[in-house]
Amino acid sequence: MTPEEILAAVPQQEPFRFIDEIHEIDEEHIVAGYTFREDLDFYRGHFPGRPITPGVILVETMAQAGVVALGIHLLALELGDDASKYITLFTDASVDFSGVVPPGAHVVTTGRKVFFRRLKLRSSIEMRLDDGTLVCSGELSGMGVPR
Repeated sequence: MTPEEILAAVPQQEPFRFIDEIHEIDEEHIVAGYTFREDLDFYRGHFPGRPITPGVILVETMAQAGVVALGIHLLALELGDDASKYITLFTDASVDFSGVVPPGAHVVTTGRKVFFRRLKLRSSIEMRLDDGTLVCSGELSGMGVPR
């Protein structure tokens, strides 16, 4: 699948899609990007006067790239046309936070496959700001389930 086809297959949609480009993808890794627009609604309350992107949104961003999008790619390689019968769901996370993402920031998420078997994927994932600052990293898991 092409990066564009993978993005089209990601089930999360606006306003809850946090991946807008795939720079690289193969059987072992993915590199994806997203720009957190300043007008996103959650900034109004997190936190007034000094808005930052909520950690749960950062985890979701990492999951959408390193588990969902990479999982779609791996399912397509393993199952061919039958991959469309499955949806890739995020199931587990262990994440360390080391920075913040302000409104307007662009992040790059890199996911590396730890294992993929029996439709289950575990990835080692990190998120960085454009200047290379590490924001968060950890391991996330997901699995393909019938639609």
